[in-house]
Amino acid sequence: MSELESEIQDDHATEFGKLLRTSREQRGWKQEFLATEVGCTSSYISALENGRRKPSQQLVNKLDRLFGWHRFIQEWGKSGQALFEGFDDYLRSEAKATALRIFEINILPSLFQTREYASAYQNAPVIRGAATQQQADDRTERLLRRQQVLTRDPAPVVTAVIDESALRRPIGGRDVMIAQLKHLETLASQPRCLVQICPTSTGESRPFGHPITLLTMPNRAIVGYGETERRGFLERDPATLAAWTSEYDHLQAEALPRAPSIEFIRDVRRGFEHG
Repeated sequence: MSELESEIQDDHATEFGKLLRTSREQRGWKQEFLATEVGCTSSYISALENGRRKPSQQLVNKLDRLFGWHRFIQEWGKSGQALFEGFDDYLRSEAKATALRIFEINILPSLFQTREYASAYQNAPVIRGAATQQQADDRTERLLRRQQVLTRDPAPVVTAVIDESALRRPIGGRDVMIAQLKHLETLASQPRCLVQICPTSTGESRPFGHPITLLTMPNRAIVGYGETERRGFLERDPATLAAWTSEYDHLQAEALPRAPSIEFIRDVRRGFEHG
């Protein structure tokens, strides 16, 4: 298991696993019986109890009704906001991928974010009272550790199409944005990193309405990951992935090529510099 994969086994998963095991054993149930009761496999129950997996919210709700965990679930709901459902599975795939194709809309891709930019974005829920400072700090640190993917040997080939709105959204204020856009310019100039900007002028021609990522695995299989407002999901269905791949090709055709994209980023950065 890689260092990045080991980070996925966080304290929340361990805490949940201990509670699940204790609740099951107090009733004298085997893992197979509990799996049947909640509609999953015994191997999944085992992975949950050992902290190797985090449960979906749907499964948490079923277990809550079964064991009467009302007080714990309230706390789990708060801590569970740190990561989208489905994101842990994605991270395991990302850590092994040979190529990444990313599309991002309202914020710069996580793999490209500076510490200051990431911290400003993650602290926003704290200000709104939707997360604790510890949760925000943990998520920022995890995000920065993910960026080790870009420096491993061999590094994956990364293609990122970024909507113009992500460049202009002033996360963290003027100084943070200037430093962030300079960092993006540097990454966009590296040979294994292709950054393309999708300008607002593409209008309805932009194929995706939510962020998506396509991963090419060492065996050449394609794995997809998408996010909506409230959940993330790993996509393995061949027909869906074929459609996503086709749409991504269309997206790249609509976006600016490499050199004009770098100049576009530079122009936006100069705009922040000159107020």
